[in-house]
Amino acid sequence: MVKSTFKNLPEAKRKGIEKVLLDEFSTYPLADAKVSHIVKKADIARGAFYKYFDDLTDAYVYMYHIAIEQIHVNMSPDEKFDPKVFYEQVVRFIDKTQGGKYEPMMKLHMSQNEYLIPDNFKIYSRQLLHMGPQLWSAMVLSHEVINLCLSDPENQEQNLARYKKSLEILAKGVD
Repeated sequence: MVKSTFKNLPEAKRKGIEKVLLDEFSTYPLADAKVSHIVKKADIARGAFYKYFDDLTDAYVYMYHIAIEQIHVNMSPDEKFDPKVFYEQVVRFIDKTQGGKYEPMMKLHMSQNEYLIPDNFKIYSRQLLHMGPQLWSAMVLSHEVINLCLSDPENQEQNLARYKKSLEILAKGVD
């Protein structure tokens, strides 16, 4: 977890390091990212990096959460399943990501990094446990179509159309 020494840095310095972290994690998959790149570009000592973060994965998770917070703002699903709301939120998420500063990092996250984060899927599973089958299905489909659209933008329209139809099918399946 990001350490208080990083959180307590002057805002300009913290933002500068965040920019370097975003650049590193947007350029390299987590397995290929290097602390040496970060400390050189951020003009900090290697020891300072470890005063701010436990390790490279900790720094990555910190930046990933910032990206998700920025992209996901005002996009929480209701407890009641509404296919129109789900569809609109996914389209908004994709629109906010594509062409945005977090797009390269999100693409690498979905294609390579997601599996490298310790307990990532356990945390995701626990977040979804309280959901009924319909809401759970919609959430899983939502994440999958986001991955498909970011990975294959040429077929985004077809993937979103199939997603919309799948949500409609889910809506009909519950009495």
